[in-house]
Amino acid sequence: MADIVDTAVNTGSFSILVTALKAADLVDTLKGKGPFTVFAPTDEAFEKWPNGTVNRLLKNIPKLKQILTYHVIAGKMMAADMTQLNSATTIEGSVVRFSTSKGFKVNNSTVTTPDVAADNGVIHSIDPVLTPRI
Repeated sequence: MADIVDTAVNTGSFSILVTALKAADLVDTLKGKGPFTVFAPTDEAFEKWPNGTVNRLLKNIPKLKQILTYHVIAGKMMAADMTQLNSATTIEGSVVRFSTSKGFKVNNSTVTTPDVAADNGVIHSIDPVLTPRI
């Protein structure tokens, strides 16, 4: 297996996320010991944002870090674990809520592919991108 970042690269559907992680200087963190649970927006999820939004965020590193760390929970949480909980706190400091009423959701994002294993945690593909309250 590979770490969170290498697993994201190897899937081929997270290139925008990986670019954002590099810009925000979070690659070493997510290559670290962990474990981490990452709610990873797919490229398709990012592409739903208005034109230019991703490029603007890549230039606003504090905001980019806030958004990216809102997608990460310390510890390894498989989908089955999250269905037993109502919520969890992200490393950004905000709470995300879990729901199974209309598919498995994190806030308003649907988990499209759960439980992608990595050496230092797990990735859950989501769509759309999670946005923390500002």
